[in-house]
Parts: sequence; C-alpha cells; structure tokens
Amino acid sequence: MIKEVIRVGVSTLVLAAALYSGAVAAHGRVSMEEDTCMRRLGDNSMVHLSAYQPQYEPSDQYCTEIPKGGDTFLVVDLVDPALRDIPIGVRIVKGSHETEDETVTYLRPTYHPDGVIKGETSLDKGEYTVFITGEAVPPVRYQYPLRVELVNYAKTFRAAIGPLIAVLLLSLLGYKVMQSKRVKQWRASRNP
Repeated sequence: MIKEVIRVGVSTLVLAAALYSGAVAAHGRVSMEEDTCMRRLGDNSMVHLSAYQPQYEPSDQYCTEIPKGGDTFLVVDLVDPALRDIPIGVRIVKGSHETEDETVTYLRPTYHPDGVIKGETSLDKGEYTVFITGEAVPPVRYQYPLRVELVNYAKTFRAAIGPLIAVLLLSLLGYKVMQSKRVKQWRASRNP
C-alpha cells in the first residue's frame, strides 16, 4: 500500500514538472504590460532592454536575471518615437549608484533615429545597474537592476509554490483513494 502511495506521488510530481514551464529564465513573447523588461516614464515614454549571451545560449534573451558572467550584448529599444529625437546614453555600473559605483560600460549620449541602442560589455558575477538617460527637458531616466549568476530565491520560491501545492494535494488525494473502503475491498478480492 505504501508503495502505491509513493508511486502515485512520484507520478504526480513528474506530471506537474512536465506541465509547468513558468520557471524558465529567459523572457519571451509576452504583452508590453506584462514584460518586466519594459520601463515606462509617464504615459507614453517607454524603453525595452534585452540582454544576449550567444556564446552560451544563442537564441535566449534576458533582462534583469543574467544566468552567467561573460560577454553580454545589450539592446535597448526606444519604443517611444520621441526618444529617437534626443541624445540617449547608457551607463552600466557595478552596484546601484550611478555616480559612486564603478562604471563598467559607458555609451555616450547620441541620437538613435532607428530607435535601437546596441552595446557590448563583460559582466562578472554580481549586481549591476543599467542607467539609460536622455538629454531632454525634463531629463529622461530609466534604470534596470541586473543580477549576474545570482539566484533570486524569492522568485524561485514563487515559481515553485504552485506546482508544490498541486503535488501535495494530488498526493493527499491519492492517499485518500488508496485508503477508501472500495479500494480496500477490491484489493482484498484480488488477493484471497
């Protein structure tokens, strides 16, 4: 009987793991409102950040959680067409303070009529911040925290709690079914 309960629990766990895809690190096709890589300033002014590491995963794109250190390509999409008419610069610092922490990469402010800012940097394990600034009145400023090779335990816990609860409930259901009188009678009739 215990073997059957364990078998049901393991089967349920395998099924839940096979069906759950929410723990994927890369971001993909989601709406603008749900995209964590989109930054909005006011009603219309928006930018989008994508990070790529083709030496590890050629087709994956990341935003704030970068799985490995090393050469990283950053692409900032200026979603708001008005941003294409002002000089926009990018600064990446190790830490979170634009002026006090070590600048890793700096792209001087310039015009980007195509709406795309491309840059390459080398990131080691740690926390970084990407500052995107536009020379306008008032100044335009966006920032993205980057975590390189760091596990976000809160995010991992939130991603795992749903499947874990499902497995526990299905295991409890399986145990209750195994303990029911009908199953016991059926097993007794099979083993005289």
